[in-house]
Amino acid sequence: MDPDPELMPHPHIPSFLQEIVDATKDLVCAYKPNLAFFEALGAGGMQTLLEGLRSVPAHIPVIADAKRGDIGNTARFYAKALFQHYKFDAATVNPYGGRDAVQPFLDYADRGVFVWCRSSNPGAADLQDLRLDDGGCVYEAVARRAREWNEHGNVGLVMGATWPEQLERVREICPDLPLLVPGVGSQQGELEAAVQSAMDERGEGFLINVSRGVLYAGSGDGYAAAARKAAQKLRGRINLMREAVLARR
Repeated sequence: MDPDPELMPHPHIPSFLQEIVDATKDLVCAYKPNLAFFEALGAGGMQTLLEGLRSVPAHIPVIADAKRGDIGNTARFYAKALFQHYKFDAATVNPYGGRDAVQPFLDYADRGVFVWCRSSNPGAADLQDLRLDDGGCVYEAVARRAREWNEHGNVGLVMGATWPEQLERVREICPDLPLLVPGVGSQQGELEAAVQSAMDERGEGFLINVSRGVLYAGSGDGYAAAARKAAQKLRGRINLMREAVLARR
């Protein structure tokens, strides 16, 4: 749910998002707005987001892609804003500050906390693949920490689809944590490898995130229908791949 005015078929963001939701709500497991797109709109940006999400059914969770992370006292207010004021069902967090920077989010036991572990961008390796004294990488250490932090059963990990080997490694470290997998589509993450690497033993436990590939699948008056077609096709491909992997096990 990342509205880019340069790509949108018309300029009214709330109605654009509402029509996308109406066209896809029977196909998706969650919606994930990246807050940057709304903060960039100025003082009314978050109100625009809330209006755009108005048609999301109550049973479908909304994940705030915020990647918040700060010292504990500040993180407490970030968590309060996202979970109490805006009432998001889950949020992404940055673990760079350690446990006390994430703990205020973890304390909301009924909300999901997706820890940013191995991102999909090309420069992720600059820090996330650095080797530690034990021979492992930074992203592997983050995965282990997240597993330890999962005391309320509400922790997941953000793992980029563009790096299937790292994705598979994190699934080995955290066999039961849900994985939020961005990077399929415009970032050219390979879908089949991502599904195979991310799924748990039951063929579940992952959320494939696609933004631009669905939002801007079409232009003009048919954009909502095009978004539905793109989402439907993607969902079908994911399920076929899941079934194929499970059949081989």
